[in-house]
Amino acid sequence: MFSGNWNDILIELLISIPAVLLCLSVHEAAHGFAANALGDPTAKNAGRLTLDPIHHLDPIGTICLLLFHVGWAKPVPVDVRYFKKPRRDIALVSLAGPLSNFLLALIALFLQRIFMSGSSTILLAIGLFCYSTAVMSIGLGVFNLIPVPPLDGSKILFSFLPYQAELKFARYQQYIQFGVLILLFLGVLDTPINIAINFVYRILNAVVGLVL
Repeated sequence: MFSGNWNDILIELLISIPAVLLCLSVHEAAHGFAANALGDPTAKNAGRLTLDPIHHLDPIGTICLLLFHVGWAKPVPVDVRYFKKPRRDIALVSLAGPLSNFLLALIALFLQRIFMSGSSTILLAIGLFCYSTAVMSIGLGVFNLIPVPPLDGSKILFSFLPYQAELKFARYQQYIQFGVLILLFLGVLDTPINIAINFVYRILNAVVGLVL
């Protein structure tokens, strides 16, 4: 992500850090709003229906998103006892996070086209911020759709699997999470994740092109 020039590194950090905070906050707030809409006030009572990043940040997940464009935030608390159809509703709550990131990326790409058409330094900087937000937001959404615990994709997958299978996955959740982290840091997941990110980016960029 970062070039070797220290000035460029500083500029990229100044652009990337607020983009990371925005992407994580939107993702987790979307989980909370979806759960609240489906009858679960747990996230609302915990103060998680907010875009304030302080309420959502996970240190390791934030660093991963900043460095590798994939990461996670502190999970929003959900109490499935409030749901009328628990398996369906938890899948919808889980899906809300990645979908919110793709929507944020779409908006960011739309704004990028507008601001990058300008000639002033300020407009170009805003355009770069929008681009960084789009890429990181897509990365966050794609990564969380991986169907392994505790990522959102696993909860979506579990809604289609027998309950016993969900219990087996939950039993090894910590080991699976650690394994995913190791694969991430070793770069094993780079190629499939980047392919998915580029695929979503091209689709969203094409949508923006149709509008503009």
